Amino acid sequence: MPELIIPMRGPDYLREGWNRIRQPGLKRFLVIPLILNLGVFIALISWGVTQFNLLMARLMGTLPEWMAFIEWLLWPLFALVVLVVLFFGFSVVANLIASPFYGFLAEKVAEQERGLVSPPTGYKEILLVVPRSLGRELRKISYYLPRLIGLLLLTLIPVVNLVSSPLLLLFGVWMMAVQYVDYQADNDQVSFIDMLRWMRGRRTLALSFGLPVYFGMLIPLVNLLVMPAAVAGSTLLWIRERPQPLP
Repeated sequence: MPELIIPMRGPDYLREGWNRIRQPGLKRFLVIPLILNLGVFIALISWGVTQFNLLMARLMGTLPEWMAFIEWLLWPLFALVVLVVLFFGFSVVANLIASPFYGFLAEKVAEQERGLVSPPTGYKEILLVVPRSLGRELRKISYYLPRLIGLLLLTLIPVVNLVSSPLLLLFGVWMMAVQYVDYQADNDQVSFIDMLRWMRGRRTLALSFGLPVYFGMLIPLVNLLVMPAAVAGSTLLWIRERPQPLP
């Protein structure tokens, strides 16, 4: 079926992912990441608010009094930059911490979907995959960090930011899809490059999945539940849309 005919299946996968993580046998992979990510979220929000206030105070201190109105012009722009930095910062740190748990969550969802049964997973098994999980997360960071920095710099340039701001949003949506689809791709021993190649052939599907994840991640506390739902939903997307392994 041509891709353009099925652009809106992505939200359905996220919805089904939310239903899956509430099933017995999967909750154990949610509790510890939820607690850890809550701590990360509170720390980043506190740091972001403090840095934003310091930045605005320092900037306004360098301007003459008659230019005080500029603060109202710059506030939305700086707020957007800080929000994006916090958003990606939280995503990076939270996914680094939770990656071993989310990898096993994706594996259990995949086993349910494929009708497979494996021995129960203990915390010892989770610890053993930590190095591999962290390595895969660092590979994702090396992919999107240079692109994110470039788009953020363009956003600070007047006029140019009229184009770069929508691109920043689009890139964020794309990265949400990449971030979560990759968990089961890694479990299936598909390389990051091959996974990206597969997703580029299904951009509208990937973006329609990443869009609700992106906006869900912007909502405080809700984002803590969106993450595991996105892991489960992206696993279902990967299995159903890619029934045969890559050559």
